Amino acid sequence: MKLILSTSNIMSGGPSVVRRPFFEKSNTELTSSLRGNFTNHQSESGTNYKSWTTQADRSLYVPTHEPSPLVEPRESYDITVKLFYLPNVPADRRCAQTREAIELVLKELGSKSIDLLIVSFPGMAFDADDEDSDLEDPPSAPQSTSEGCDDTEVPPEDIETMVATWKTLEKLHSEGLVSKLGIAEFGVARLEKFLEHTTVKPSVNQINVRDCCVVPKPLILYAKQQQIELLTHNDCTNILPRGTLRQILGSEENGSGILASESDQDGLKGDVAPQWVVKYTAVVKDRGVVENKGYFAAAELRET
Repeated sequence: MKLILSTSNIMSGGPSVVRRPFFEKSNTELTSSLRGNFTNHQSESGTNYKSWTTQADRSLYVPTHEPSPLVEPRESYDITVKLFYLPNVPADRRCAQTREAIELVLKELGSKSIDLLIVSFPGMAFDADDEDSDLEDPPSAPQSTSEGCDDTEVPPEDIETMVATWKTLEKLHSEGLVSKLGIAEFGVARLEKFLEHTTVKPSVNQINVRDCCVVPKPLILYAKQQQIELLTHNDCTNILPRGTLRQILGSEENGSGILASESDQDGLKGDVAPQWVVKYTAVVKDRGVVENKGYFAAAELRET
């Protein structure tokens, strides 16, 4: 069974939510928003998961989800989506996963297209102080330089695997679903090798800079030469580890009761494996206001 988890619009909870710090790390924001959304639905519908979730075919939507379409005309917004491909998930699933994630976001926002899609590959890290971070295949690399991220060490993918995934994104671009494409954590050496194989060049390279704003000059010059915009972020690469997901869905303290435990057999039985996470943001252009922001995450329930 597939589980589709959603936070709903995390900007719609009143002033206390709108004033959330924008520097909050994405993994913290994701888990706290999921827990908050689950708790809200449980308080309205009851604690038994069947009362506040919906099953369609082989997918369980956690919680039952109602889209919150944008209120102004589409041209009033900049819509940015970041898709996190997670470790230990076969790369050949990404074509279907990418379309599924984009379709969920488009339905949520009531839009037919997004302006920018950034993809995060597993095992990628950017270190402004370490020239070795640009090597194609170092033995092992930390997934994020953000302190406090619950990451494990995963070797980065080779260029060929990333290029194969990029072909899927280029097709979305050609279909008009995505206006611009972006990547994350690419240094100069990796960018040079990657660009040789692209038809649609990335418009954005999003990097996690540990020391605030110290971007290496060679990367600045190369990005300018290739007309690639450099953006910074504080996202974790492995934004939803398996253990964290198990805690969120489990029947123990702070869990939502989706999964059964030894003492509570009412939930689903089996283990969960995260598949992907997508973050979306819709900004009103002329006011710079974030009107809609949220996350979807997909997981597989595997019977044990």
